[in-house]
Amino acid sequence: MQSPIDEQSLHFNTNLELLARQVVEGFITGLHKSPFHGFSVEFAEHRLYNVGDNVKNIDWKLYARTDKLFSKRYEEETNLRCQFIIDVSSSMYFPLKEYNKLNFSVQAVAALIYLLKRQRDAFGLSLFTDHLVLNTTAKSTTTHQKFLFAKLEEILNQEQMNVQTNLESALHQIAELIHKRSLVVIFSDMLSTMQDEHHIEGLFAALQHLKFNKHEVIIFNVTDKAKEVDFKFESRPYEFVDMETGASLKTHTSKVKDAYLARMQEYRQEIQLKCSQYKIDMIDADIAQGFYPILQAYLIKRQKMS
Repeated sequence: MQSPIDEQSLHFNTNLELLARQVVEGFITGLHKSPFHGFSVEFAEHRLYNVGDNVKNIDWKLYARTDKLFSKRYEEETNLRCQFIIDVSSSMYFPLKEYNKLNFSVQAVAALIYLLKRQRDAFGLSLFTDHLVLNTTAKSTTTHQKFLFAKLEEILNQEQMNVQTNLESALHQIAELIHKRSLVVIFSDMLSTMQDEHHIEGLFAALQHLKFNKHEVIIFNVTDKAKEVDFKFESRPYEFVDMETGASLKTHTSKVKDAYLARMQEYRQEIQLKCSQYKIDMIDADIAQGFYPILQAYLIKRQKMS
């Protein structure tokens, strides 16, 4: 089992390509030792070395890290197309001045792109706020991978306050722009739809647009679980600021905690129920839990599609 602490040294001190490679190679090594050995063989392009295998196929770099011999696998192109969609609105910068939801989402997508590239699958990228900021087609080339990593690193170097989000509008636009059946992977905190029933219905109309066009959808609901879901704040006065609108509320946590927890639980249950009804995978992605749960969820979805 991965300890999230293992990745902390990577969060701020390495570039995306290096981080992605370290995360994915560590994850693949772990799969060989886990109950998920089945997909390590199917997806990972490595298997344990057996006597008689061609020594030219041994991955010596992996041996240096693990002290175990793995042979590289060479598979035919698999033709999966994957479109990554990242919410880059201001709420994704929570918590400010710390490792935040956007850092996590960008780095998780970088790791997934690295994994897809190893599998010879195609990957595209869409970024959105209250409008579509970037949309690329899915390709499997090294040049395209480097271009997407450069775009993701640009996002990490920005800090945009008071920028709102419109997931519904972005998904409708993206559904019209993806012309081949794809796996659509969304990273968002989903907070814009918490406002009322109208926003929830609008979101699922957009998700249905993707499903109608024969795309598979997986949503990673990115949260700082301790603060946003469990409301773990000290019992004292705070000023809570809406990072997208700038609106603020000064209050003591004891006065709002129960109502907040009840509303959050109700909302999360409603969203999860609707995702089940629409056959959409929605997975909690707590930024404190590291990237391995993301990679594992992707592989499970990938296996179902094969």
